[in-house]
Amino acid sequence: MLASGSAHKLAEFQRVFDQSPVELLSPLDLGCQCDVDETGATFADNARLKAVAYATTCRRWALADDSGLEIDALDGVPGVRSSRFAGPTATDDDRNARVLELLAEVPDERRTARYRCAVAIADPTGVIAFESEATVEGVIGRAPRGEGGFGYDPLFIVGPGDTTMAELPGVAKDVISHRGQGGRAARAFLERALIGGGP
Repeated sequence: MLASGSAHKLAEFQRVFDQSPVELLSPLDLGCQCDVDETGATFADNARLKAVAYATTCRRWALADDSGLEIDALDGVPGVRSSRFAGPTATDDDRNARVLELLAEVPDERRTARYRCAVAIADPTGVIAFESEATVEGVIGRAPRGEGGFGYDPLFIVGPGDTTMAELPGVAKDVISHRGQGGRAARAFLERALIGGGP
């Protein structure tokens, strides 16, 4: 199961698991939800917390990720606080507006950033069986563009061109994104562990 209530994350991970013999279900599918305080100091810490909480509560293999944006000119902020960056009730638009405000005087060559994703998988007893981390490098644009993705995707320009993550089709985003990379590593592990007879 995916240790998250986020419909956006579920859609991205399920695309990665398309045609896999391992079926990735949501907590809603299984009628098993739990609240996890993301108190870790790193993305990996928070991924472990979520994986263990969902695995032990729901007695299932649980795949968790914690991911966010690190902006070099802001010394890695928003980092592990990416979803809480502009306050507990802030929307994606609010968070993007706050980033643009903080970077208003920063020149283009210093607007480098990366998305980071930490993945953790716990077995049904809550033992962490797999961990992985992935990044994708980019720069922060000067205005939001694109209708796809979520979070900071409309600001995050990736690759040699001028395309934001939010302007990429879902499958194209999965090829290069931090969560796509993490999801493929998780899929490979789970197929070995659950289908192939062992890790």
